[in-house]
This record gives sequence, structure tokens and C-alpha cells, in this order.
Amino acid sequence: MTTPPSISGAERTGGSTVQVGALVPLTRPGWVEAGRHLLAGLEMATREVNDAGGIGGSPLELLVRDTAADPQRAAAAVDELAGLGVAAVVGEYHSVVARAAAGRADALGLPFLCSSAVLDALTEQPTQWVARLPPPQSRGWQVYADFLLGAGHSRIAVAAQPSVYWAAGTRILRDHLAPRGGTLVELDMNALTPAAVCDELVDSGATTLLLLVGHPEPAVPIVKAVRHDRRLAEILIGAPAGQPEFAQWAELLGADGAAIPFLRYLPENFSPLGARVEATLRERLGAPPSFVAYEGYDTVVVLAEVLRSHGTDRARIAESWPRVAVEGTRGRIEFSRTPGISVWQWARTPIQVVDRDPAEPDRFRILHAG
Repeated sequence: MTTPPSISGAERTGGSTVQVGALVPLTRPGWVEAGRHLLAGLEMATREVNDAGGIGGSPLELLVRDTAADPQRAAAAVDELAGLGVAAVVGEYHSVVARAAAGRADALGLPFLCSSAVLDALTEQPTQWVARLPPPQSRGWQVYADFLLGAGHSRIAVAAQPSVYWAAGTRILRDHLAPRGGTLVELDMNALTPAAVCDELVDSGATTLLLLVGHPEPAVPIVKAVRHDRRLAEILIGAPAGQPEFAQWAELLGADGAAIPFLRYLPENFSPLGARVEATLRERLGAPPSFVAYEGYDTVVVLAEVLRSHGTDRARIAESWPRVAVEGTRGRIEFSRTPGISVWQWARTPIQVVDRDPAEPDRFRILHAG
């Protein structure tokens, strides 16, 4: 396993450090751009914690492990980090990978604060060891379905690849749409080319195509095919999983990538903390920070407060999740038990449906909030 160097965020001045494992997709087939944003937020908050005196005078140190979107690799990293004596593990973007990490952390009795993965069933059984910042997929995707219905779209096609995550999304959409008169047509991307998707859309009568597929392949070729098919000039393309959030989307698609609504987890207006973090992350990344970068920052803010208040004992960290009350970049973070969710959950994560403005593709338009 390739292991990036550990990052303390401050020069060591001697003495012990408080070590925390960080799981991040940094190489393909992981979504590398998302991983880079997640790590930027984690690192920025770690530096600030250490500049403010660390954890009881000891520096906070991130031990970063690249998951490369591989569940087995993530589980092995959790084993390794547990053996190294970390107080907790944080991070991960890909839901299926986070599920593997969460399951292993639960089995080992290792606290895991999940930064950016939304799959409802993050663990098979209720656990005290795992807490999560982003909303469950069911909540976010129901907000997205409400947006589609409110915009007059009730016959929806989904271009989907085989995956627990995409299958869960399809089920959430169908269950939410059906009682409201909506229908869902599934297009199997293991069997269809982008050109064939266009033919299927024409035959289906759908007014919306949702991309439940990987980025850039096959999402980018599908968008190009649909955008340049005159028969589909009126169809809405959507990407609830957030593919258009990142700069690579605009670089690869240009104007074709605009007006494709997606989910992101940001407030309409930032607090002073959020505005300050935005400015620093923008400078560090050389681009507007995605919601994933804020998730990374908030992860360390929460865990640092837990470590200061309750120490580094793993059991005490896990026991503290329901007592968390921390101001993050996107609001006050508190964890609670949510029906149907097996982990401690931030229940008030802000949710937006946004797209890139066709007149200015680098600008995002808020279309709906939930």
C-alpha cells in the first residue's frame, strides 16, 4: 500500500503527538479531485488546531492513507492504523469504501468520523463507534426527487452502473417518486453505449436523464451524446451524486456541462468562519473549494473538540458523539440517532440542488434547498 507522508500541520517541537488516521482517495480509480479537496480541508483544520496549541499541548498528526476507492484497501488501512495506535479514523469520500472502513472500525472498537459518504447502511448493525457529517443518501436524494417533481419532471430515466450506491439511489428515487405519480426507467450502462442511451431516451418518453455513473467515464461521453442529439434538445440531465461540482467537469465538458443539477451540502450563506475557510481553501486549491473540502475541515474541527474535552481513549471518544456541539463551516454540528440509520448522524446538514450557470459555467445557481 502506497502511504503518503504523515502530516502534522505544524513543526514538531518534541514530545508525543495525537495521531489520527485519514482515509482519502488519492489515486485512480478513486475520484482523485474529490480526494484532493477532502485532504485540503483536513490539513487546513489540522494546521489551525496545532497553531492554537494542539490537543492539550500535543500536536495533532494525520496519518494519511490512500484508499484508491478500494473497499479492501480501506479495511486494511483501518487495521494498520488501529495497530499504530491512532485515537480515531476520519475521512473517505466513496460510500462503498466508507462502508468497508466503518464495518472494520466497528469490529475493532475504533472511532470513525465519516467525512463525506452518504450510503444509509454505513454499518450492518447500529454502532456506537461511527459518526457521520453528510446527510444519509435517502434524505439528500429525496430532496433531489422533490426538486424534479417541482420542476415538472415525473418520467425519469436513470443511466446506472452496477453498485450498491447507485442501486440504493435508484431505489430511493423510485420509492419517493411513485406515490407522487412519478415513474423511473432504468438504463443499464453495462449494456448500452452513449448513442444507445439516446435512442432509449427517445423511446421512453422521459423528460429527465439522471447520471448514476462514474466520472469521467462514462458520465462525460453520455453528456456529450445527449447534448448533441437534436431529438433530445429539451431533456434535462441531472447528476444527484455531485459530479459537476468539480473543476474537471467544466474542463472536460465546457458549456455542455452547465445546467445539470446536482446535490451539494452547503448553506445558502456562510458564517464568518465559513467565509474565512472558503478564502483560505480557494487559495490552497487554486479553485473554488467544493463542499467536500468543507466536510474535511469540519471533520477535524469536530474531532479536535472531542479530543480536547474527552481525551484520546477510544471508548471515551465513541461515548462522546451524542454530546458534540461544535460550530462548523456550515452550521452547528450535533449528532443524534436517526431512524433507519445505524451510525451517529448530523441531522441538520444543509442540502442544496445547484447547477452551473449556462451563461457563466464557473458560477453555481441554487435551484432548490431542503
